[in-house]
Amino acid sequence: MKGKQIMSIKDIFNKVKKEAKVLQGEDTKDKLFQNENTYPTEQEAIAAFERSKEKLFNVNSWTKLSGVNSTFELYDDHGRRTTALTPKIGYYMKIILPASTIENWVKISGLREEENLAEFVVHPSEKPKELGHGDAEVEHFFIKEASSTFRVTREGNTIHGYEIGKDEGINNQGKEAGDRAVLNTFVAEGGWALFQELQWDKLTRYLVHLEEAAEE
Repeated sequence: MKGKQIMSIKDIFNKVKKEAKVLQGEDTKDKLFQNENTYPTEQEAIAAFERSKEKLFNVNSWTKLSGVNSTFELYDDHGRRTTALTPKIGYYMKIILPASTIENWVKISGLREEENLAEFVVHPSEKPKELGHGDAEVEHFFIKEASSTFRVTREGNTIHGYEIGKDEGINNQGKEAGDRAVLNTFVAEGGWALFQELQWDKLTRYLVHLEEAAEE
């Protein structure tokens, strides 16, 4: 019993130590959010999966989710706002958190579409130069090495929706953080830390049709 208690205290200490390193921009986190929906027949699941792919790739529609929700806008590789129903590698997304005017930019670095899988990967990025921002400052509260993978899959009668966060470190060190170091720390450990689970749960529910957007 004593050994278990000591191990428990050690685990808590290590967790606090890791959180401190993350806060100081010295460490990163990985996170996974997912939802699934099972249909009576495989044919129904196949049809539902086609809708899931449409929802996944139509980034602008994510803004229409009800309740507390971020604003998502898709921009092409020249920094122009686009209504494209499918993004491309090199396209940008602008994300604005609720009750905020702070722009957070990500760039699409990978895209895959197969019979039973579709996904795209984004990394924090600078604001597109075509929008008048010419330096290398990353306009996001996470470091550029962080990534988010948005994915839908079908396995038999079940469709799955995922948001997979990798290497989520706070962008508060060096010139890449620019004058946003304090702001990025506040957003990442404050507003976003509290809101992240709600946001990605809502999105993955939407991707598997457990929740629908307005005007659909």
